[in-house]
Amino acid sequence: MSGSRAQPESSHIAEAAPPPRWGSTPRPAHPTPLHPGAWWLWAIGLGTAATRTTNPLLLTLLIATSAYVVATCRPASPAARSYSAFLKLALAVLLIRLTFATVLGSPIPGTHTLVTLPELPLPHWAQGIRIGGEVTAESVLFALYDALRLAALLICVGAANALANPARLLKSLPGALYEAGVAVVVALTFTPNLIADVHRLGAARRLRGRSDRGIRGLLHVGLPVLEGALERSVALAAAMDARGYGRTAAVPAPVRRTTTALTLGGLLGVCAGTYGLLTAEAGTYGLPLLLAGLTAALAGLRLGGRRSPRTRYRPARWDLRAGLVACSGAAVAALLTLAASTDPAALHPGVVPLTSPTLPLWPAAAVLLGLLPSLLAPKEPS
Repeated sequence: MSGSRAQPESSHIAEAAPPPRWGSTPRPAHPTPLHPGAWWLWAIGLGTAATRTTNPLLLTLLIATSAYVVATCRPASPAARSYSAFLKLALAVLLIRLTFATVLGSPIPGTHTLVTLPELPLPHWAQGIRIGGEVTAESVLFALYDALRLAALLICVGAANALANPARLLKSLPGALYEAGVAVVVALTFTPNLIADVHRLGAARRLRGRSDRGIRGLLHVGLPVLEGALERSVALAAAMDARGYGRTAAVPAPVRRTTTALTLGGLLGVCAGTYGLLTAEAGTYGLPLLLAGLTAALAGLRLGGRRSPRTRYRPARWDLRAGLVACSGAAVAALLTLAASTDPAALHPGVVPLTSPTLPLWPAAAVLLGLLPSLLAPKEPS
């Protein structure tokens, strides 16, 4: 035996943490992520608000609100990187709309001529269409306001796609919508994965000293991306088949008929009730018919879930934070709709005569309610 003294065990083994007290609740390692449906309801509310105005100042404020929430709350996942692609798509919509208004003209009359393009003569059967001619400031501003509204709507959809995890969203759907939900989730995850593959292959080509620009670079990047998409499709189909996708349980015939009747009748009631709310003549029965249709449709979905029994591992919980986030988007949509009916001139600035838009105060304050998720929602762990 060696004469050296053995080191005490405390120098090699860290002191164990004290056991939790009886009855105490262990603190979770990560905060619970927000329900994905809350993010989509919040984004739909902001998108609905964008459709109620053509004021460029309000639309810019809506875009800035959604961008700030995405910057502070989006998780570190491939789906979150798709937000930049939606920004580029919105910019492309702006440029295409302005190009069409410049080259093909606009029905908006104007007196402030910006430039006069060479006009291409057209045959008599193409009356009402022109290529070239005078480009007025009124027509350009009208096209800009209209395109900015569509761009804001696309950016709101991109925000929901970046913030909501599609896999967790699928877990929240009722059993009757499971198959349709799988198709939607696969479609939603296709764009982020495609963008991630393009960035990965472009970076690999640049590391090898090859350019990823131009037609040649696009072909060298596009073919591996297409091959990867096909491989993912085959792997997804095999995984879905192994998990029993598409197989249904035995349900009695009366339950199937009741489910079909409730679902179809509920959807017809929703359509009729919505029409009643949008028309002044049928405003008396619109809301009751809409509520009855929603109740019947939800009952049909509840019964239809018996055909596809499935379990949920760690289902998403709808808590107070999710409700507040969804309510913030609904509040923005409701207040902008109210402002559009009470003060349409502020939310729809005119271009004939040419006037500069102003920022209405209380509609702008209503848009700022959309920033509430940045204070409530925790960042999801990567």
